[in-house]
Amino acid sequence: MSKRIYVEDLNVYYGKFKAVEDVSLKVEARTVTAFIGPSGCGKSTFLRTLNRMHEVIPGAYVEGAVMLDDENLYGPKIDPVQVRRQVGMVFQRPNPFPTMSIKENVLAGVRLNGGRMSGKAMDELVEHSLKQANLWNEVKDRLNSPGSGLSGGQQQRLCIARAIAVQPQVILMDEPCSALDPISTLAIEDLIGELKENYTVVIVTHNMQQASRVSDQTAFFNLAAQGKPGRLIEVGPTERIFSTPQQQATEDYITGKFG
Repeated sequence: MSKRIYVEDLNVYYGKFKAVEDVSLKVEARTVTAFIGPSGCGKSTFLRTLNRMHEVIPGAYVEGAVMLDDENLYGPKIDPVQVRRQVGMVFQRPNPFPTMSIKENVLAGVRLNGGRMSGKAMDELVEHSLKQANLWNEVKDRLNSPGSGLSGGQQQRLCIARAIAVQPQVILMDEPCSALDPISTLAIEDLIGELKENYTVVIVTHNMQQASRVSDQTAFFNLAAQGKPGRLIEVGPTERIFSTPQQQATEDYITGKFG
């Protein structure tokens, strides 16, 4: 179900401004990769290129290739909507649709993609997705209540269930715990560990401890100065990156000398 990602010589532009420069990166299937680095270094921008989400900004484009197994997501005949079905996104702040029930929130992406299902199949999909998001036991008796009535951590897990429901191969998470309390953060971190059994997971985080706890691979991004493009400085197994980084800038960032 999950697929590997291979990025080759990627440059990301917003009009004439080059936001990210010359990134090549491999992400193996059924692993968690964390992107770390100071604010403005391009890690969230790069994350969004992995499902073409950055293209919603006028003038944004890329050079290079993003391969999902053997398919170039930027190929001439590739539909960006289909890409986003294969590569789901969970955002920084929980964003359930406020007028929809918990059940309707889970099914929103499926319906947006034109999925037609029987009532029984929809019920089964809702239950499966909420169970995979570790939310079923908390909400199974109030599926028709508004999703916006849940706590922040529950709302974020609801958004993860919504991403899971369209059966992606990859799940991207852009600082999914930054708006949450420590207990909710722990719940999301535990969930990430379970999700990698079925999905390829890529997470952006400012939290060094979180990166070291949840990821198999860590990629450190940095920029030479404000206004310069972000670059991938170093990538490798998380344990090595945090214990014996090969680049001085990586060590300086991890030990808190900047960022």
